[in-house]
Amino acid sequence: MKLYVYCLAEDIDALTAPVSGISGAKVSLLKLEGLSLLVSEFDGDSTPVTRDNVLAHDAVVRSMLDQTTPLPFRFGTLVTEQKLASYISSHRQGLETKLTQVRGCLEMSVKIIWDTDQVDAGSESQESGPGAAFLQQKRREILGGERRAARAKEVSVWLSDQVGMVVREEQTVLSPTQKLIVAAAHLVERECMRAYRERLAEARKNRPDLHFLVSGPWPPYSFSNIDLEFKTLFGVS
Repeated sequence: MKLYVYCLAEDIDALTAPVSGISGAKVSLLKLEGLSLLVSEFDGDSTPVTRDNVLAHDAVVRSMLDQTTPLPFRFGTLVTEQKLASYISSHRQGLETKLTQVRGCLEMSVKIIWDTDQVDAGSESQESGPGAAFLQQKRREILGGERRAARAKEVSVWLSDQVGMVVREEQTVLSPTQKLIVAAAHLVERECMRAYRERLAEARKNRPDLHFLVSGPWPPYSFSNIDLEFKTLFGVS
């Protein structure tokens, strides 16, 4: 019998309320090396990626938020209790450092979309002939790519400047060739959440040229970084 692992957290005494896990499984509190993990018994080799299962995984992780800030495991993490105990023992120091990093925080997600046609717009002379047209097209592609990359960087730095005072840590991905140019995850202390929302609202007001998709608060999924370690050690698929 394997365990499905949802998350780990600093030591807690008990679950505040019963919660159902993957496929309605009972969720148990497992204590290892002074840390608390939420797990379910699981009879199988893989977890189907369905909407219900993903929502169940998130619901279990969220159930810890009233007591503490958990470190979520990647969806589908299955492992024996023996291997789980070995992992916790050998990575305890790193896990404690990560728990300290996210303590008292929630994650906010900000995605920024722009009009690529507007960014690419520019005036240049037109020359006749198929060869000249080909060269002009290549030049437009190169210059357009450079403009988009520069604009994406500018938007990323601008966003960081707007909310940096109320963000403990951030992770940003730039995609200058796409309409979604910036995807940022912000680790925000709970007591700073109101100030964060106010700063972000003001920033959105000042940039009508950009479209914002904001979601959260979430458990700190982007800042857990424990899924890759698990996959490397135990071959979790």
